Amino acid sequence: MGIRKKTTKNPPVLSHEFVIQNHADIVSCVAMVFLLGLMFEITSKVAVLFITVQYNVTIPANAGPEETAVNYFHYGLKDVATVFFYMLVAIIMHAIIQEYVLDKINRKMHFSKTKHSKFNESGQLSAFYLFSCLWGASILVSENLLSNPVSLWDGYPHTLMPFQLKFYYICQLGYWLHAIPELYFQKTKKEDIPRQLVYISLYMVQITGAYVLNLNRLGLVLLVLHYFVELLFHVARLIYFSNEDRQTGFTVWAVLFVLGRLLTLSLSVLTVGFGLAGAEKQGLNLAEGSFNVLFVRVTVLAAICTTQAFMMWKFINFQLRRWREHAQTQTLKKKSSSSKSKSKKANGVNGSVGASGADSPRARKEKSS
Repeated sequence: MGIRKKTTKNPPVLSHEFVIQNHADIVSCVAMVFLLGLMFEITSKVAVLFITVQYNVTIPANAGPEETAVNYFHYGLKDVATVFFYMLVAIIMHAIIQEYVLDKINRKMHFSKTKHSKFNESGQLSAFYLFSCLWGASILVSENLLSNPVSLWDGYPHTLMPFQLKFYYICQLGYWLHAIPELYFQKTKKEDIPRQLVYISLYMVQITGAYVLNLNRLGLVLLVLHYFVELLFHVARLIYFSNEDRQTGFTVWAVLFVLGRLLTLSLSVLTVGFGLAGAEKQGLNLAEGSFNVLFVRVTVLAAICTTQAFMMWKFINFQLRRWREHAQTQTLKKKSSSSKSKSKKANGVNGSVGASGADSPRARKEKSS
């Protein structure tokens, strides 16, 4: 997976196997074309659309004796080009992690095919979730969103974003968009494709919704919270693959998963159901970027609640399957231990019978004769 090992057989150029084996090199060449476009005046205007963050707004700020300017950004259609470029970057980073980290561990651990694919999935997502958590937490601290929760809805619509916040959303969309072609590059099994498409679609729809509806602050808080819980799960799964007796991580994840769902619903209802409902600016105004109407609020809350309910349903099924497998292993252990004890008793009985037969009167008579 990712950048694959070179085989002795060279597949035909532009065949499926050729594209899969060399997709990282192909994507790197495409990304290099955009970077080289910055060097020439004719193509620089087009290349800038793909590489740099668009829709810059400079606002003067009087923070001292000298007047300073602060740069903010809003969204627009040009962001599609930027998301596409960082999708290419995500594919390259995916291949680097696969080749230089995960493949080396796989060779040492000698996993089965099933564990191999799950280990790669958890390894990739653990790296992404860790990076996104740390980056998102730094934005929350710098923007004082944790110390001032009222800012989640106060001053809506939040059309102007600092550079870090907008770039964070661009990278998030680029990463989850890259997961779609990765299904082809990694030769994902047909039975696994629907499951992966479901959670990719959920991420894309909800991140895009928070971005377009100017709920970027609430979306950032919910993403960091969700990514932290998911990071614990995939780290626990990686530890489980290395040693199947270590399952404490799943217990910690299960508790935090339930708490995360409750906190997500609470923040969503508080922000959308109460904060925006009582905001000064009400009504639909596309020019100002305001979507603070009852229909939009109900739709947002319904989408969040439906997603959380779906995740809880999957969580309950996962826990029931784990308990069932644990019960089966325990019964098998009991059966094996009982069969061993029976065999030991049988061997002891046979030995005692043999000993008593040796001391029987007939045997003593034969010995005396």
